[in-house]
Amino acid sequence: MKDRDYTLILDKSGSMSTIDSSVNRSRWEYCQESTLALARKCEQFDPDGITVYLFSSRFKRYDDVTSSKVEQIFMENDPVGTTNLAAVLNDATNNFFQRKAAGKTKPQGETILVVTDGAPDDPRAVMESIINATRQMERDEELAITFVQIGSDPGASKFLKALDDQLEGVGAKFDICDTVTIDDMADMSLAEVLTNAVSD
Repeated sequence: MKDRDYTLILDKSGSMSTIDSSVNRSRWEYCQESTLALARKCEQFDPDGITVYLFSSRFKRYDDVTSSKVEQIFMENDPVGTTNLAAVLNDATNNFFQRKAAGKTKPQGETILVVTDGAPDDPRAVMESIINATRQMERDEELAITFVQIGSDPGASKFLKALDDQLEGVGAKFDICDTVTIDDMADMSLAEVLTNAVSD
């Protein structure tokens, strides 16, 4: 969508080096292809590129990522560590509200896409991070978070379903989460899911 910012948060925990027989390569390699497809799609209406975070035990942020930068990011990083999703999500949402306060956000707001293959280290902290973000929002559309599962970990599916269903019941001001589990993806590739989220 034009006039909207996109942030991609990629899991680079140790399990991302797993080879998935369904796609015949590691989850990490699969993510690289999909990130490239997303960056290309976003470049069509936002030449500045997208923000990309990689996270495991710690996180790293890359700004203004265009398709030409994707390969370098993946070459600099290898899957290792745990799944500290709360910290990176806090940083991404805080960054949005800081830019909003400074008048630097796009008119249509921002979509954060999170690709992960396992349940986070601290599911409760992730939920609190999202709830806190909704309480700073003025309108429903300004911030959206889409979680996409890669791999087939049942713990990840369960966590994502809880995010989708329970947040408003535990105090979220708006329902800003969409989740796509391995079952929801059916025959779609990760690249298709990500580029569809941008086209909505």
